[in-house]
Amino acid sequence: MRLPLLLVLPVLIVGCLLDLYIYRVARRRCRGRFLPRLQAISAVFFQIVLLLVICWPKKSSSDEGLRTLMWILYAYSSIYVPKAIFVACDLLGKLPQLFKRARIKTLTWLGAVFGVLLFGLMWWGALINRYRVDVVDVPVAFNDLPEAFEGLRLVQISDLHVGTFGADTAFVDKLVSQINGLKPDVVVFTGDIVNRRTDELLPFVSVLSRIEAPMGVYSVLGNHDYGDYYRWPTEEEKEYSLQQLKGLQADMGWKMLNNSTAWLYAGGDSIALVGVENVGDPPFTVYGDLDVAYPGDLSDDVFKVLLSHNPAHWDEDIASAPDKNIALTLSGHTHAMQMELFGVSPAVWRYPHWGGMYEDNDGHRLYVNIGAGEVGIPTRIGATPELTLFTFKQR
Repeated sequence: MRLPLLLVLPVLIVGCLLDLYIYRVARRRCRGRFLPRLQAISAVFFQIVLLLVICWPKKSSSDEGLRTLMWILYAYSSIYVPKAIFVACDLLGKLPQLFKRARIKTLTWLGAVFGVLLFGLMWWGALINRYRVDVVDVPVAFNDLPEAFEGLRLVQISDLHVGTFGADTAFVDKLVSQINGLKPDVVVFTGDIVNRRTDELLPFVSVLSRIEAPMGVYSVLGNHDYGDYYRWPTEEEKEYSLQQLKGLQADMGWKMLNNSTAWLYAGGDSIALVGVENVGDPPFTVYGDLDVAYPGDLSDDVFKVLLSHNPAHWDEDIASAPDKNIALTLSGHTHAMQMELFGVSPAVWRYPHWGGMYEDNDGHRLYVNIGAGEVGIPTRIGATPELTLFTFKQR
């Protein structure tokens, strides 16, 4: 599959128009020919690069090829988004000329400054912030928590997308050390451990095997884990990759909850840890079934924690459903679109519940972990990689 021409063509046209505008500005306002020539040469180079990207096969490409493509597209964006800001500010500064007044040069300078700052912000997110881990401490109190589970420490991780790191295990090794430093009783992973194929996980098996939790490490599958984003020669190879993923997680000491329930015991009490396969809104394929995952009546008085990768499952099936006694649902998936500044993320346009804790009128709670890895773009502009530490308390 190639990037749809009708999708990329507008980007190419806009890029050319931006370059033409900046070239003309440079010719009129700059002394000498160096800057105009530099703008012209760089413009031709970057548009040729974008044309090559259009022709780049995606689903059949190697993982290394996709990582290269990801960085190329990100570099292109880091140049042309600031250019767009500069051009917009310069055009605003020229509006008074329609009324035969002087151009507002301050707006031009502001556009240039904002463009440079945005360029720096984008590369700060790619080179620094994507490796900074934010440990979010969430004390959570429940009316019906069994007494023996008072003080339970549960750590949630999500959306590692290890294929984005290639064979470089340094960040994941750091993440595992931080998890163990939190002294969790139980650790849960809420899906998307790879991008497309199971073999992305191979370099990380020994590192992830080091996670320590006396009650165990549990995981569910996310939409990326099924191999749906790779062009497989046969369905048998796709299925083999999925089974290999399950086998590797077992080798790591993780217990996968594929539409199933595990029981955690403390003293004479127990709680149910329910895990469903991926359930989400279109275009994501539904593999999970909550009724199959929990062997009893969902309205019973058992204290339940649900692992479900996509928060849309909570929206559609659990929130405002008094017949489902599920105290807490843990999800991931959104990544906060890997952009969050001052508590604001564009993810809100796609997901009403994109990060943090939410509660409905019936007392159902949802927590959305914004993930630790990246997919699509190799950056986190804000939206720092997250580890969540829940401390359970009786209300």
